[in-house]
Amino acid sequence: MRVDKTSPARWLAVALLPLLAACGPTDPGDALRVLGDYQDGLITYYWEGNGTGNCLYDASPQDLDIAAIWIGQFQESAICGACAEVEGPNSTLRVRIVDSCPDCTTPGHLDLSPQAFEKLAPLAEGRVKVRWRMVSCDVQGPLRYRFKEGSSQYWTGIQVFNHRIPVTKLEYWKNNAWVAVKRESYNYFVEPKGMGEGQIKVRVTAMDGQTLEDTLPGAVGDNSKIFNGAAQFRAN
Repeated sequence: MRVDKTSPARWLAVALLPLLAACGPTDPGDALRVLGDYQDGLITYYWEGNGTGNCLYDASPQDLDIAAIWIGQFQESAICGACAEVEGPNSTLRVRIVDSCPDCTTPGHLDLSPQAFEKLAPLAEGRVKVRWRMVSCDVQGPLRYRFKEGSSQYWTGIQVFNHRIPVTKLEYWKNNAWVAVKRESYNYFVEPKGMGEGQIKVRVTAMDGQTLEDTLPGAVGDNSKIFNGAAQFRAN
């Protein structure tokens, strides 16, 4: 279970600091890209961590290097799928943000799975001061998309995941113009009036301004179906 948290500290917005400009036209694979300055933080752990959470991702038993973040830095799901490089007493580990932590009261507080925590420090310590920074994620393949259950031409929700760089915007093509879609706190971009019939052309923007365009099939009301995009954001 999640461990009790500490008293409030001043707001640290480093999780959403302006990122370094992208450069280079080639796919860098697993190249690590630094996306923000180090900040002081705290790690605890929770037993139920399995990859799911407020970001509404699937469970990832094959990858439990995961974390929940102080709800102020969760930014209404804008940080979902981002990665943090955490320097602990025993090692340095890259973790993926999959949840908010409403019980955390300190900016910089990450609540890890026990599997991730024990790579950084002994579980018996429970609460450990660390420092961490935002970095690119080690993902394989292109962006992926999922329509929220119940989606149709009249109401459409789209989740973007498997992104190397955090996503800040999703737009769709309508009447010869790009239309921005609001991101809800449960990590879906939702168009309450729907995106219409037929294929949906989308444009996704990363935190550093990179954009990718994809064409999805008409809205599918089955969230078990996953659609691959054509490409992935560059890490450097």
